Amino acid sequence: MLVQLVRPLVRTQVQMLTQAQSASGKLVGMVSQWLGYLGIQAEVTQLQTTGNRIQVSLCVGKPEQCTEAEWQKILDNLNQEANTAPAEDTLTYKAMTSAQQSKVQRLLASILHASGQDPTAEWATLRPRLAAMGMDESMIAGVHAALKVPMPMELLIEQLEPDVAAFVLSKAINIALLDQQISQAEDTVLKALLNAVDRPVVA
Repeated sequence: MLVQLVRPLVRTQVQMLTQAQSASGKLVGMVSQWLGYLGIQAEVTQLQTTGNRIQVSLCVGKPEQCTEAEWQKILDNLNQEANTAPAEDTLTYKAMTSAQQSKVQRLLASILHASGQDPTAEWATLRPRLAAMGMDESMIAGVHAALKVPMPMELLIEQLEPDVAAFVLSKAINIALLDQQISQAEDTVLKALLNAVDRPVVA
């Protein structure tokens, strides 16, 4: 199921990359996003072409399936200081308009509702898990507020920009996999987001 969702998304992003005015900035964001599907927080610190290949340097954060003790042990073993250089020319949550941020919050609330559980009742448990996915405080607070006033998915998806849809999809996949399975309702939401990402890009 996850492969069926991710592969078409990667294909769509490759097409977006061929049309991007700033290909390097776009690719920096895509690499971080692709690793995000695996629960790995990563930032690209260097990117350059070498012949017919692309050389990428990464700054990687603690994977979701890694405990704090395990991660600290890995850091100690590697004896390497993390580089937190920000990715450039990438659509981030903070770079979005307030309207885009609102859609992101409501779409993530939709995937939480689709889990079949009551996300508001389990918020104390959910909140730190959302933070572990790289969501900042303002996004988490917005999602919490959006949970209380659900909106139809059709309205949220309407005219949703591919870049915003791709941003939401990377988070939504992680949320759907919190219980290690994807329900029919979650599948419907993820496919709707994928379709939004797959819309033709206007050059």
